[in-house]
Amino acid sequence: VQLKESGGGLVQPGGSLRLSCVGSGDTLDYYTMGWFRQVPGKEHEDREFVFAINPSDGSQRYAESVQGRFTFSRDTSKNTVFLQMNSLKPEDTGVYYCAADPVPLGRQLMKKAHLYDFWGQGTQVTVSS
Repeated sequence: VQLKESGGGLVQPGGSLRLSCVGSGDTLDYYTMGWFRQVPGKEHEDREFVFAINPSDGSQRYAESVQGRFTFSRDTSKNTVFLQMNSLKPEDTGVYYCAADPVPLGRQLMKKAHLYDFWGQGTQVTVSS
């Protein structure tokens, strides 16, 4: 499956953005879907977990830092998943990646970036006044 993110940009603290991730080549419903971010100063392999959802039982997990502010959704007809980000903070700045894995990952494993086989190219989110 191929993934392509969009929707990033520059926003003031307290603002909102909606990220999209379009899948092609296969149906995203069958994959563990995750959102990760690479924050400034961190290496690629240190991508930070944001959200993930298991395709088998629907279990999902948000990072504590985004709980209550970020919301995942999907449009199956468009093979697209979204991440609605509200009340954005400067520390949310980073490159946001959509990831997918064909294995239904449990709540402990789904936050581990190295387990995901497929990644998008990323979209930059900058929160600054």
